[in-house]
Amino acid sequence: MSRAFVKEDDAGRWEAPVVFAYQVRQVGENEVLHQGDDLVELLHWLEGQQHGGYELRERGGLLLAATPG
Repeated sequence: MSRAFVKEDDAGRWEAPVVFAYQVRQVGENEVLHQGDDLVELLHWLEGQQHGGYELRERGGLLLAATPG
């Protein structure tokens, strides 16, 4: 095997980073409050929140939904 494909600096097996398709944040904040790949589940999560001021964005940053705050 070519040495270009061997990672020797870590004892564990390499795993791809987890990237979710959708993220929920508070309006104006960078901290992700909830994330996932199921759009319907995230919309239900938003619906169940007592306070407003949330936004649902896709991975590229496009705003999909927002709750009034």
